Amino acid sequence: MPKAKRKKILIADDSVVAFKHLSNIISEKDYEVVGHAKNGAEVLKMYKELRPDIVLLDLVMPIMTGLEALDGLMQIDLNAKVVVISSIGGVGQKAIKALEMGAKNVITKPFHEEAVLRILKEL
Repeated sequence: MPKAKRKKILIADDSVVAFKHLSNIISEKDYEVVGHAKNGAEVLKMYKELRPDIVLLDLVMPIMTGLEALDGLMQIDLNAKVVVISSIGGVGQKAIKALEMGAKNVITKPFHEEAVLRILKEL
């Protein structure tokens, strides 16, 4: 039986620590981290170039917020699979707004490996 193709993931988070932690969780499974955007503007540029299967998008980033970046991603690709990352004491108003705008789910910091992998598998 042929091995399933690994899903490509773009991580958008200005925190290098958060990026490395997520990368470690994801890379051990059936996913490949194809890029690290450090702000909202970079995620839009990298999405067009890399065409990832899934985007993990932090809500709090410099230059362009996660919500602004999500809006841009939805304009580029209405079917984009975006999971927002929220560190504001769980699922706050920004995360709820992101879900209304088209995000598929929310991952909260600190990351829990089982929760991250379950959410990715559901996409």
